[in-house]
Amino acid sequence: MKRLGGTLGIVAVALVAGGLGVLASLFVSGPGPLLGTEAGQRLYNDALVAAAEPPPTGVTMARRGEPVPRFEIALLDGSRLPLPDAYAGRPVLVNLWASWCAPCIEEMPELERFAREQGADGVQVLGIALDDADAVQAFLARIPVTYPIAIDAPGPADAGVRLGNPRGVLPYTVLIDAQGRVRKQRIGPFAHGETEDWATR
Repeated sequence: MKRLGGTLGIVAVALVAGGLGVLASLFVSGPGPLLGTEAGQRLYNDALVAAAEPPPTGVTMARRGEPVPRFEIALLDGSRLPLPDAYAGRPVLVNLWASWCAPCIEEMPELERFAREQGADGVQVLGIALDDADAVQAFLARIPVTYPIAIDAPGPADAGVRLGNPRGVLPYTVLIDAQGRVRKQRIGPFAHGETEDWATR
């Protein structure tokens, strides 16, 4: 009986060590193909959240399956957009990006294509730039998009933190369902044609 208990203990230690090894490899060599799966995205996002400082007092961070905490974000025209209330009854893909982020820029044509195909009745798209307003305006003058763009100053209480990204990794995308709950979170850019599968299944 002692031998069986010892064997189970060794197996348990090996499983824990293997899991820690996978997490360590994510931080040392990057996530690689693991990010291409929903399970990999969950694991990576959970690891980033676990490694982050807690948000400041009074700031609630969204978690998968839970309602998005209500907050307002400024659009480029200066008006305020209440989230998630502005999209009540409709799913919305929220993409956090910056004008200096190469992978963010790389995925923008894919998000623009998806937004146009979805139209007013499909999944809505909202971009939130964690960036300087002048830099964003200059960028959008060169590479315009038709979906709305909001702006927020990066920091410990920015829109990314509120939407479940306390480490500020960009690009970062959240799918909020029609009931205002976080359905999916994604770290990294979308390749051409990936957005439909991710946002509509």
